[in-house]
Amino acid sequence: MKIESEIEKVSSFQHLEMLANQVVEGFISGMHKSPFHGFSAEFAEHKVYNAGESTKHIDWKLFAKTDRLYTKRFEEETNMRCHIIVDNSSSMHYPELKSNQPFYEKKIGFAVLASAVLMNILKKQRDAVGLSVFSDNYEYYAPEKGSDRHHRMLLNKLEQLLEQPKVKKSTDTITYLHQIAEKMHRRSMIILFTDMFQSEDDEKLFNALQHLKHNKHKVVLFHVVDYKTELKFNFDNTPRKFIDVETGEEVSIYADNVKDEYEKKAEAYFKNLALTCARNQIKYVPVNVGDNFEKILTTYLVEKQNFG
Repeated sequence: MKIESEIEKVSSFQHLEMLANQVVEGFISGMHKSPFHGFSAEFAEHKVYNAGESTKHIDWKLFAKTDRLYTKRFEEETNMRCHIIVDNSSSMHYPELKSNQPFYEKKIGFAVLASAVLMNILKKQRDAVGLSVFSDNYEYYAPEKGSDRHHRMLLNKLEQLLEQPKVKKSTDTITYLHQIAEKMHRRSMIILFTDMFQSEDDEKLFNALQHLKHNKHKVVLFHVVDYKTELKFNFDNTPRKFIDVETGEEVSIYADNVKDEYEKKAEAYFKNLALTCARNQIKYVPVNVGDNFEKILTTYLVEKQNFG
């Protein structure tokens, strides 16, 4: 189903970019500065201090050596680089939606719309944005650029991700996070959308997340999950067949027989993930796709504005 018809059910807008703009205007109106403002200012060179200028950026160490006043010149803050990473494995195309539900109540839908919103904020600041998409292969890569043509190309790719995969796709998170990290040479903000469901060893996964931090990158992890079923395992106790959407493996159980143990393990994993991110200075943003989209993203952006 085309994204246009999905959006028509929840708004008067006709395509992804307009819906993203609606959200952007809604939550940045009234803000004194962009939530990303100031991140990218990096020391570039010195210039001679002129009387009357602010003394904030005077290099006093250089003054001690030269007996002349110089200020640090910074790169323009509009030159931020941001790379968005989207997990497009089959588990991200869960849960199945009813006809009256907006597309962003599916995990991949949240990732797509949130990516588009963030891209539009960055575009307004003339910042450069890139995109990577992975599943069981590295599906797509576009380096950071700031042109209108590049922006439209990325939006088009995001729209394509809303289509249900014709074949089951597993997740090779570790391999592709390492590959993406190796591509990122200049200091950037890296934003990752994933449900963190994979069969690999947790320690290796956390090492891959740490790799994204090299070269002083700032990393944000949007952990996108359907809390009702994937965290709380809220199913009635009629006999059910559960099918792994990535492998096709099936198991028939009564939900009540495993609910308590499942919930304990899921909560322990989520807490461990959040703690690991905190230890590695990775911004962890838990996302329940059943919650209000604008509230989730606004909360993150306000925190970003206030605390960096």
